[in-house]
Order: sequence, then structure tokens, then C-alpha cells
Amino acid sequence: MHFLPEKIDDYVVKHSQEEPVLLKELSRETWQKVLNPRMLSGSFQGRVLSMVSKLVRPKSILEIGTYTGYSALCLAEGLQKEGVLYTIDRNEELEDLQKKYFLKSQYSNQIKQYVGNAIEIIPTIDKKFDLVFIDADKSNYLNYFHLIIDKMNSGGVILSDNVLWSGKVVEELDEKDKDTKVLLEYNKLLNSDKRVETVLLPIRDGLTITRVK
Repeated sequence: MHFLPEKIDDYVVKHSQEEPVLLKELSRETWQKVLNPRMLSGSFQGRVLSMVSKLVRPKSILEIGTYTGYSALCLAEGLQKEGVLYTIDRNEELEDLQKKYFLKSQYSNQIKQYVGNAIEIIPTIDKKFDLVFIDADKSNYLNYFHLIIDKMNSGGVILSDNVLWSGKVVEELDEKDKDTKVLLEYNKLLNSDKRVETVLLPIRDGLTITRVK
């Protein structure tokens, strides 16, 4: 979902850094072999994730929702030399594809993969995080926030994807639409919780940057 006019969107992409060759390869394979390839972060958003990570210079990153590993590799670009990225996905069928590209990258020794339920896995990771990227099942966004907020370092950043949800957040709510209902509550929480400060960017399907005080 793009919220900018197509010509402006194309201009933005053309005047932003190109994705690395390895990520182009991963993107191509995802579109060829994996269901729902639109879930991929994509080159422009990937460069946004990379830039934020490089600005934060995290020692510890948590990603909730690995998919095929594209966003993890983007986030890893900002890791400190001894930093570690922990990435969780419940789809075991994607684990080998993720690992293939992680091993091809220069960050292979800095990425730890987890397969399973993030709500169960997050409490077992005994780390404080400098950067968290939430891009998994929308119905659990509130749960993810409550799980990670006390595991964030002061000044840490939480990135939340798909917070505009194809524009559904400004349409009349269907009470049966649990995902949209949760996202509305989540967006409200991020803008009202006194422990954080938030800006919602209309990048692709909406990306929130939240800084922990």
C-alpha cells in the first residue's frame, strides 16, 4: 500500500540508497518461491530500517517476524561489531531460506534465529534491547509491546510496521476485524504511554518510530 502519488513515490525510491546485491537476490527468490511475497519489507523500507539501525548503533536487536530474513539483514547493517540480532518467526518452513541468506552475509555470526511463538520466546531471551522491530501478527502487537517495554534500554527504539494497515485505521471499523481493532489500540497506546515518545511515518503501509525514555 502506497499513500503517496505514484510519481512522488518513484522519485523517493530513485533518490534513496540502493539495496545491496545480496538483498536483491533474496528479494528475487522470495518473489519466486514464497507465498505472500508482498510481506517482504522491500528495497525502500529496507533502506529506512538500515538507516535507523545505523543511527542507533545497537548492541542488541530484537526482530519479531523474520519472514525470509530481508529486514533482519537490513537491521544488522547497523549492529556494533560485537552486537547480536535475535529474530523470531513461527513459520518453520522459512527457516532454511532465512539461514541460507544469513550465512551468505557478513552478519552470519551475529544473527540468532528462533522458530516458534514470540510471546513464549521473548521472555527466554535474557537481554536488554537497543532496537526492536515488530512486524508479525497484528493481533498480538499490544502483547509484544508489553513484553518488550521493560526489556528496552533507555534511548532504545521500537519500530512498528503496518500501522496504517492499508488505510483501514481511518475507515469505519468492522467489529469482526480483530487486526484493525488491535492496531487502533496499539497506535493510541504508543502515542499516550508516558514511557515513550512516538512519530508515525506514512512510509509504505505505515512505520512508527518509538523512542523509549
